[in-house]
Amino acid sequence: MLQAALNTSAGIPLKSILVTTDFSPASDGPVDCALTVARHHGAVLHLAHVVPSVGLNIGGREAIAQATTIAAKELLALERRLAARRAFDDVAHDLILCSGDIWCELQAVIERAAVDLVIIGTHARTDLRKVFLGSVAERIFRQAGCPVLTVGPRSPSEATTNVGRTSCPVLFVTDFSQASLAALPYAISFAERWETQLALLHILPPSVLAVDRLHWSTMADVVQLELEAHMSARLRLEHLTERAIGDHDAAITVEFGEPAEGIVRAARALQAQAIVMGLKRTAHVEAASHVRWSIAYDVVCAGGCPVLTVRESPDQ
Repeated sequence: MLQAALNTSAGIPLKSILVTTDFSPASDGPVDCALTVARHHGAVLHLAHVVPSVGLNIGGREAIAQATTIAAKELLALERRLAARRAFDDVAHDLILCSGDIWCELQAVIERAAVDLVIIGTHARTDLRKVFLGSVAERIFRQAGCPVLTVGPRSPSEATTNVGRTSCPVLFVTDFSQASLAALPYAISFAERWETQLALLHILPPSVLAVDRLHWSTMADVVQLELEAHMSARLRLEHLTERAIGDHDAAITVEFGEPAEGIVRAARALQAQAIVMGLKRTAHVEAASHVRWSIAYDVVCAGGCPVLTVRESPDQ
């Protein structure tokens, strides 16, 4: 698995990027982020809006047609505003307008346009996790067949416009599983394309320090356990770094704690411009995989920068 990842890490081709907009201020960040990423990778940007059929079906075809006409005007107005500030310079783009079930329509666009990356945003700034779960954003986040870059509500505007423009690192999070390593080529490619440092992070769970209650253990024993676990994880990250990027500069961090909190804390300390995570492919919220998805949700909700999630391929 690792060698397969490294064989493709020389440059992940991003030729087609899809970003969705609902014309609200919450869409500004994802659109700005999509523009900068598309410019860096020379990708075609598809700016899409779906007129939701929910509720409009009651009014019949006339209601849907009227809503589509209004949306078309708003989409063209958005294009003019972006063009006026030269946001489309060096970025080939098109506009996509459709109506129906939002996820079904976007899924069709992803397949039809051979989309390599979807960029989405989220609305709420409070209780986001409750809003996110079960939403259209979650369906895209969980079911899209390509990587998804999510711009959370706590990502400041400069975090979206500066993607690929600053010296801040790209933070790759790994638990050394095959699923997490699926995201490694993207982290390497982004760091190289954006000409910035790659940072690697592993969070050790607090349970690693659990002491056998049947035996008396001193504080020194606990400290020794912590040191050994920390050193072992660091050696694994160093080995991974050597095989992945050779002599290139990389930062390595190992921490103890709850995964989501540790990831967010490390991203803030490093001022990371993006977090990259691999996720296990699953069609349903199963007990074994829900924990990792839960961590990803929490990172998106609390993170101060965009979060790229990459699902492992079906054959892994």
